[in-house]
Amino acid sequence: MASALGHQACAQGYKVAYFANGLLLLKTKIARIEGTIFKFFQSISKTDLLILDDFGLTHLEQQQQMELMEMIEDHHSKASTIIVSQLPVANWYDVIGEETIAIMDRLVHTSYKVEEW
Repeated sequence: MASALGHQACAQGYKVAYFANGLLLLKTKIARIEGTIFKFFQSISKTDLLILDDFGLTHLEQQQQMELMEMIEDHHSKASTIIVSQLPVANWYDVIGEETIAIMDRLVHTSYKVEEW
């Protein structure tokens, strides 16, 4: 469903970035090592729709929590974000961790939740 929404957004001329969560974490790690992390964040912040797939399959390390917070903060109230997860939203707190609980504030309180029955 998220991919279909992304394709439709592209067809209407919107800029869309799609990442499987594991790939996103790897890309941010490489960008940090190469010293291009701010450029990477900037490119993501310029998208109209950010799609994160397979969220929550692994617990986020502290650096990854901060990087996710940066990406979500850049998109909050400016653009759209779709997060696809096999975990219930209530379990996301465990994945994200206590240090960046503000991420959940950005994600949950201004979102629409679609659950499979």
